[in-house]
This record gives sequence, structure tokens and C-alpha cells, in this order.
Amino acid sequence: MKTTIDIPENELRDAMRFSNAATKRDAVVTALADYNRRQRMAALTKHLGTCEKLITPAELKALREAN
Repeated sequence: MKTTIDIPENELRDAMRFSNAATKRDAVVTALADYNRRQRMAALTKHLGTCEKLITPAELKALREAN
């Protein structure tokens, strides 16, 4: 999708440098993908420690050895 936005030149330059992007578009797409990934991970952290039905590492090892 084409979109016209005003991005501060120094921020875009840093994004290109940190992502090793060859083009401005690549830098923006990489930055958006990274942002989305971080948001998904942050959403998952709300569930840490809320599941009581997980098996222990010892139980997992026993299951693997049984098969």
C-alpha cells in the first residue's frame, strides 16, 4: 500500500543502518515487523504463570523416553 509520511531523516538513517536495509522501504518494513513482533511478545507475557496444567521437564522427558 502506498502511503506518504514524514519520517525524520536521522531516524530513518538509523533504521537503515541498524537493519542493514538497502532501501528506505526495507528499513520501514523491518521496523514495522519488529514493532509488531515485540507487541505480540508483550501481549503473551500477560499469560506467564497463569497455566497450572503444564508438565514438568521431568514429565516431558519420561514421555519422550516412553515413545
